[in-house]
Amino acid sequence: MFLGTHRPRLDEKGRLALPARFRDELLEGVVITKGQERCLYGFPLAEFAAIGDKLRNQSLSAKALREYSRTLFGSATQELPDRQGRVTLPQALRAYAGLDRDAVVVGLNNRFEIWDATAWDTASEQTDETFAELSEEVLSGVI
Repeated sequence: MFLGTHRPRLDEKGRLALPARFRDELLEGVVITKGQERCLYGFPLAEFAAIGDKLRNQSLSAKALREYSRTLFGSATQELPDRQGRVTLPQALRAYAGLDRDAVVVGLNNRFEIWDATAWDTASEQTDETFAELSEEVLSGVI
């Protein structure tokens, strides 16, 4: 399970050191792809494969599925963290997320997000304001 908010920096080669707490779950590899709101999603390899399996069983006649799959899979990169827990973020993904130097990695249960620090601060502030309102919709029947 991925938890917490971490603030690593990208190095000059576009490498990001993943939080130490995340590394054991990523020993087999990590898939990084475009996410919503101009962030990147990071999935353990097995989790991303499970998503692929579920989408593979959907009808190809669904235009939304085709378009979403093009972005999700077409922008994805599979990485194996190095000994320092670093992964290289391709330039296209860094550009999509506006990542230059300061980043934020946010654990979200079975995946994590990678944000530009300034974009995260803005998004987080907005979400904090609606957190209580969203709880009824999101948590109904869960808690």
